[in-house]
Amino acid sequence: MIADQRDQDQRDYVLRTAEERGVRFIQLWFTDVLGIPKMFSITPAELEGALDEGITFDGSSIDGFSRIQESDVLACPDPKTFQILPLQSGDGDDDGSPVARVFCDISNLDGSAFEGCPRNVLRRALDKAREKGYSFYAAPEIEYFYFADSDPSRVPCPLDAGSYFELTVGDLTTDIRKRTLLTLEDMGIPVEYAQHEDAPSQHEIDLRHTDALSMADAIMTVRLVVKEIAQKRKAYATFMPKPLAGVQGSGMHTHFSLFEGDRNAFYDPDDERGLSDIARCFIAGLLQHAREITAVTNQWVNSYKRLVAGYEAPVNVSWAHNNRSALIRVPVAKPGKVESTRIEYRAPDPACNPYLAFAVILAAGLDGVTSGYDLPAEAATNLYTMTPQELASEGIRPLPSNLEEAVALMESSELVAETLGEHVFEWFIRNKRSEWSAYTRQVTQFELDRYLPTL
Repeated sequence: MIADQRDQDQRDYVLRTAEERGVRFIQLWFTDVLGIPKMFSITPAELEGALDEGITFDGSSIDGFSRIQESDVLACPDPKTFQILPLQSGDGDDDGSPVARVFCDISNLDGSAFEGCPRNVLRRALDKAREKGYSFYAAPEIEYFYFADSDPSRVPCPLDAGSYFELTVGDLTTDIRKRTLLTLEDMGIPVEYAQHEDAPSQHEIDLRHTDALSMADAIMTVRLVVKEIAQKRKAYATFMPKPLAGVQGSGMHTHFSLFEGDRNAFYDPDDERGLSDIARCFIAGLLQHAREITAVTNQWVNSYKRLVAGYEAPVNVSWAHNNRSALIRVPVAKPGKVESTRIEYRAPDPACNPYLAFAVILAAGLDGVTSGYDLPAEAATNLYTMTPQELASEGIRPLPSNLEEAVALMESSELVAETLGEHVFEWFIRNKRSEWSAYTRQVTQFELDRYLPTL
């Protein structure tokens, strides 16, 4: 009853705000299975009907959505995500009229949740956690590059030569990043940190933790805002995991925690390091299923150009407190800040579908909690310096080395199949196999440079 009243109050707030602010268009946002943003616009006259009944559209044209014979679906706005867009000024006009956006859940025409909607996949996973008494929080570190343009026929041209934490004054990328942060704050997306990353023209935005569904929405918003502000300054921003050879790629290290009400379930005051049994089992579950969820957290052929030794990316299934070569790191909580006890999962990259990635990470961790998995020994040494034989003797397995291997592991995973649902699971695998097949048929510049002069 209380929840119903909150929903009604939120709906009324959206309608009132749209009228008072003179909103001219409302963009309905959603994503396809790959995490590519989709949108169509409605006028304020259609907003009340959209909130009450949804808007019908043809889902057969969206990757991973409906088949042609069952094409129509409903876009159902989530009023909690309504936001005026500071970047927009009339949806193509220059009259300054406000434009708003709202994220949508996709439903079947009978009102049931559409299985092809990534937001619904994450909702299901969160509902299962809630049934066990847990809420799930996330805080990502989103890395990306700025380049002069997006011309694929040329080697990407960085806009700065900075390095990690470099302080520069007056350069283009610093100004673009500053404008991006101000825009995100205007949209109610709190930024905890932002800095230059290690590679030339590579930058990072760290978001303040919130519930996983809101955070997945925020990641989609960040990717669009970063790109749009760069475009306004005649630059190009990319979340491609490995756009440049010889330097580190872009990751999305994400901090996760489970809460039971207001209590951090990962914290134990009696443990030497403050880590609860629930946290240890959650880490053990992630380690157990890490290889089979990697196709979701790292879903592109290019993702595996980042997951190589020597560039600060994880390549082995392991955990540690301070060892950054490990897949899972347990950061030290600040004194008196036990609510910040968390784990950091270092595999995902910023081009993943965050709804699906968060869903499989949560499912893997909760399986460890439910099954009571034992946590293996901590990785105390630099894993990059160990040979495959030494790693094997320690029981440390490698992450998949390419998309084909990752998809094969995913296909055999009951946990991933159950978490994603049959619709998304089967379509995702077909799409990724097609991507790998297309990739293997290409003749790359590497091959031409290496073989053409001598063979």
